[in-house]
Amino acid sequence: MNEFNVVIPSRLDSKRLQRKALAMINGKPLIHWVYKKAIASSAKIVLIATDSDEIASVAESFGADVEMTSKDHKSGTDRIFEVCKRRNWSDDQIVVNLQGDNPLMPSENINQIAQMMDGCDIATLSAPITEQEIIDPNVVKVLADSKTNE
Repeated sequence: MNEFNVVIPSRLDSKRLQRKALAMINGKPLIHWVYKKAIASSAKIVLIATDSDEIASVAESFGADVEMTSKDHKSGTDRIFEVCKRRNWSDDQIVVNLQGDNPLMPSENINQIAQMMDGCDIATLSAPITEQEIIDPNVVKVLADSKTNE
């Protein structure tokens, strides 16, 4: 199995649902459920990258490793890039971007995407969507070639 790290980008100022990362679900904040999925994977390092002192404090309270990042990032990928540079991770280090609002991601899928990274720069897991999801602007879509799935 390829060695890999998981970075969970998380911010407090989500556009559609304010303070989403700290929304309580079954007695725990959303970010805690995401973190639990990540640590159940085979990742060598799991950390939460955030620009929020409040998220950092909550994450540290349940034992997460936290990296504070710039408030100027436009995406979670930018936040992860900052972490990679600060930690001096090599260009061939596999880093899985586990979205901070995805508590239902199976840890097996985290392992799966890390193994798919052998010999490529970027990979994305996707699944078929319903007709209703096609018209929903809040559902991320992936366009793939029907013959090669690329």
